[in-house]
Amino acid sequence: MREVKLGQNGPTVGAVGLGCMSFGGVYGATTVEESHETLKKALDLGVNHLDVANIYGAGVSEEVMGSFFRANGNRDRFVIATKGGIVTGPNREFRNERAYLTECLDASLKRLGTDHVELYYIHRRDHRVPVEDVMETLVSFIEAGKIGAIGFSEIAPSTLQQASLVHPVAAVQSEYSLWTRLPELGMLQTCRELGTSFVSFSPLGRGMLTDVEIDPAMFPEGDFRRPNPRFNEPHFASNAARLRRLKAIAAREGVATATLALAWTFRRAPDSIAIPGTRSQEHLAENAAAADFELTDALLDEIEDALPLGWAEGSRYTEAQKRGVEDY
Repeated sequence: MREVKLGQNGPTVGAVGLGCMSFGGVYGATTVEESHETLKKALDLGVNHLDVANIYGAGVSEEVMGSFFRANGNRDRFVIATKGGIVTGPNREFRNERAYLTECLDASLKRLGTDHVELYYIHRRDHRVPVEDVMETLVSFIEAGKIGAIGFSEIAPSTLQQASLVHPVAAVQSEYSLWTRLPELGMLQTCRELGTSFVSFSPLGRGMLTDVEIDPAMFPEGDFRRPNPRFNEPHFASNAARLRRLKAIAAREGVATATLALAWTFRRAPDSIAIPGTRSQEHLAENAAAADFELTDALLDEIEDALPLGWAEGSRYTEAQKRGVEDY
């Protein structure tokens, strides 16, 4: 698999990583065995960057990964990123003070069964704590050998610029796909200027940019998509109809729709990293194929003619889901 550098100083990782949120049952019931088999397949495919967070499945996703490392070894073959800073609960709060982040990180390391992670993200900013103070905390984690590099999720370009004055930021993670292109309004450019890796989460539109037939009526209780505006009417039917043309293009080219959609992100954001989540080995292989798929100019134009900037109907988040996301 094509590899890219994570931040200015490495390490190198496969351009397609694996988002591990689903290991905790966020998108429906799963088993530890199924998740372990997915991790084994990831190694076979060169998918060596794993992305998780302390809140995914209330820690279950990290525990599943930790049990895999205990059973199979191979910890040193993966580059792991996890996150902290969100307090789960009915009010969904954010805390970035040193004591709380230390507590979050130590608990994550215990669940993962490791003494360090290569990358640690602030999952959401707590604006009661200046970003300079947050950076000092994260630098102390580097000095203690607990993390290798610093990242932020869902921040504005201006926050990245402020943070980078204290210490290099290795990665910024934002939603980016054919149906969510906000990062093109400054974040991709700022990352490029500062040598920060851009990491695309939900690059397959939470399943919409794949060959899986999505039926919102089948979403179980607790599925992130269930209340989401884009998966509810009047928006869902329109979005699904617009995507038929993308799926037809993929079929004509003899590739999975997911492969084509991920290849588009790499064409628009060269040297970026995509972290689609899946528990399916078949889907993982489709995702991995995108790293080396050559998207021609003609194909790029055809895709963007079918799905022009701003085509998707509905907000990408509910008001509750949007809390903590920095606008720009």
